[in-house]
Formats: sequence, structure tokens, C-alpha cells
Amino acid sequence: MSSLEVNANPISGLSTREHVVATKFAKGLTYREIGEALFISPMTVRTHLSVIYQKLGVHSKLELASLLAVQGEQTTAAAMPNGTDRTGPTIIAVLPFDNLGSDVRWARLADGLSADIIVDLSRYADLAVISRKTMLAFKGNCDTLLIGRKLNADYLLEGSLQATEKQIRISVQLVDGVSGASLWAERYERPMDDLFAVQDSVSENVINVLASCGGKLAKLRLDVARRKPPTSLGAYDCYLLGVEQHNLYIPAANAEAIRLLSRAVELDPGLARAWMELGFAYSIQGSNAYCDNATEALERFRDCAEKALSLDPGDSIARQCVGDLCACDGDFGRAIEENNRALAIAPNDGDTLALVAGSRALVAGDPHEGYQLIQRALRINALAPAWYYSMLGRVTFVMDRYAECIAAFRRAPEMPSTLMFLAMAYATIGETAEVTKLNQRLAKEFPQFTPEAYITAYPVTNPIALAAIRQGAQRAGLN
Repeated sequence: MSSLEVNANPISGLSTREHVVATKFAKGLTYREIGEALFISPMTVRTHLSVIYQKLGVHSKLELASLLAVQGEQTTAAAMPNGTDRTGPTIIAVLPFDNLGSDVRWARLADGLSADIIVDLSRYADLAVISRKTMLAFKGNCDTLLIGRKLNADYLLEGSLQATEKQIRISVQLVDGVSGASLWAERYERPMDDLFAVQDSVSENVINVLASCGGKLAKLRLDVARRKPPTSLGAYDCYLLGVEQHNLYIPAANAEAIRLLSRAVELDPGLARAWMELGFAYSIQGSNAYCDNATEALERFRDCAEKALSLDPGDSIARQCVGDLCACDGDFGRAIEENNRALAIAPNDGDTLALVAGSRALVAGDPHEGYQLIQRALRINALAPAWYYSMLGRVTFVMDRYAECIAAFRRAPEMPSTLMFLAMAYATIGETAEVTKLNQRLAKEFPQFTPEAYITAYPVTNPIALAAIRQGAQRAGLN
């Protein structure tokens, strides 16, 4: 009889530390890397693995990885009746951070970090965050599996702080609340200059990596949605799959994004985020000439953004978009005001910062301020999606920083508007060969696209940007 037949889930026999070591080793980390992440020596890692191999009856890293994968799927399926995931928002618990030193100052900083992260995560409508008061009861408890079960949490975030006279090291780890597996880990090392600046910096980075539009939690939920049969997809699943298609920025994917997101709001008319993403899909459709009528696409964008804001007045993204649309009506003052309100709602959210940056350049405001905002968005989000570089490219084009503009758009999603900005930037610096290649691609692949359609549907209303795009299009020979 095999070991699997004796014990239906041999992984349950591992301690929490052994499970973490096994997971990291199976993912390819070395003894040294595992030791640094867990603050133990490589020799201790080797000892743990010897015990793990004996408990699980495996003889190689490949066997270990295969067993962890199989048992992880079985554990997840057992926790989700009929093979479906729970409905509603993701539940995340932030454990009190551990102070690995004896100085009480660092204990206060550790507590402050976990408290800040709880507050910042709580503003995301897609997340349900366990309160700090509840989490304090688990201070010093290392059994993440037990805590996950007690709180019914999808994910747990744990961390530690270690300080020397000159430097502070903070480690964080996202753990699956069902299996206890490590899903993401990061270490931050900062000089011991300003404790509050260190606390803010780490909190901003963690929040954006976890909860931004391309963050770790969204990707985890998306992986679950992809495995479902189409007939069982719920509103949030359709929303996630729609976002994935939208982020491909090509005509067929854009059409599929509109279909999936329309289905999401049909299933749940109160899902504000799905309405907003549907609006973005219409904006991309119109500004890149993926449809015949840019004005109609703009109006659909407006309807969706206003619906999203009516459902959730605290959504910074919806407020930012409604502000941009005010500029279409000539109300530049309110456009800037609404974008400022979006920043006030979410001052540390990379997605909001990036969108407002683009607005400052193309819609209303000062492009130089937009440049500072997009630089900050890229700095605080280690998983910054490609569309952040579209915003950087737009801002730098309006600022006449053409080399920087070209570098940014080379990292941005490839769509007609990207090719247009590249052609205009190259034309301005006299790179005619590049302009010719880009114009030929636009004429062949996107014959319906024009700079004026882009201006209408984006929408571009800032006089500085209007002049820059029209002059750039003329230099590049774009109709």
C-alpha cells in the first residue's frame, strides 16, 4: 500500500514551517534563498527538507513538486463545494507583523505597518479585510492554516521586521488560507533615516503589488475563473475574464471584453467595477477605431462611468473618469476638481495616480504635474502593468520629451494609438525611416484609425495636448 493510500493528505502531517520550506524548495528556491526568506541557516533548511522527504515518502524535488500540486488541488476542491469558489469579495487577513529584535521601537513600527496595510486594503471594494482588532488576537500565532480556517480567509498576509543601527529589513508573504502555501513573498531593505518614510514606502509597495489592477490577488482570482466551465461563470468571474481580454488591446479581444463585461453587469447590475471596466473597453474601442463611430463609443464610456460612480461614489477610478468626461462639456474646472478628489480618495493607489497623470496631460491640467504622478505610480507598483507606460508616453509627448516618450511607448501595449504617438515622436526628432514603417503599419492594419478619432474618443481636450497631437500628426503625415 502506498503512502498516499495510508494518508489521504500527507501534507497535513507537515508543520507550518515545513510546509513553507517544501513549497519554496519545490518552486526552485535554493537553500540559501529559503534561509534568507525565513531567517534560518541553509543547513537548517537542509535538515527541514530531510524530514519533509521522510514524512512525504518522496525522493526528489520533482516528486515533491508533483505531490504538492496534487494535494493543493484536492485541498482547494474539498474546501469549495461542487468545485466552485465562494461568491462575494476575497477575504484577506493581515497578521500582526513580527518584530525580530528586542527594541520596543521596532515593535511599534511592526504594528504600525500591519495597521496601515489593513486600512489601505479596506478601501478596495473587491476585498473584505478582517479588522485589526480581530487580528490582534492572533499576535504571535504562527499557525497560518489554523488562523485561515478560523477566519474563513482566502488569503493571509504575514510579515516581519528586523532592524540594525543603519538599516531596516521588512519581509512580507502572502499565504493561501486553505492550503497554507506561500503565493508571493518580498523583502524590503531601507536605510534607517526616517522610520515614518520607511513605513509609508513599504505599505505603498505591498498594497499596489497585491491590490492594483494587475496585482497578485486579481491574478489569483483570475486563475480560478479560467478553470470554470462557461456555464458556471458568475458576474465577478466574467468581470475578471473581461479585464484580461481588455488588457490585450487588440480588436478581437476588445470585442470579447465588451461581451464578458456586459454579461457581468447583466448578472450583477450593482457591480460598479464591472461597469467602469466596460466603460474603459468602449473608450479603447473608440479611440483606436475598433468600431465605426467614435462618438457613440464615447457616449457609452460616459454612461458606464456615471453608472459606476452612482453605485460607488468612493471609487477613485470612476470619479477620475467622470472628471475627464466633464472636460468634454467644456467644464475644465470640474474635470480638475474631480481628478483631485480621486487622488484624495486613493493617494497611494498606482492605478489612480497613472490615470490622473494621463488626464493632466491630455484632458485638463499641468502635464508637468502628470509627469510626477506617473513616476510615483511606477515607483510604488513593482507589478506595474504595461498601460502605465502608455500614460508615461502621453505625458512626455505633450512635454516635448520625445526620447523618453519613445522609450515609454516601446514598453506600452501595441495598438493604433501607440503607433500614432511613436510616429509623431519619431517625426519630431527627424527619424523618417521609423515614421515610414509606422505609417505603413497603420495604413495596412488599422486603415480606419485617425488622430481625430483618437482625440474624440479618448477624450483629448487639453489645449496643449490638442496642439501637440495635431502638429505631430501633420509632421508624421497622418490623416
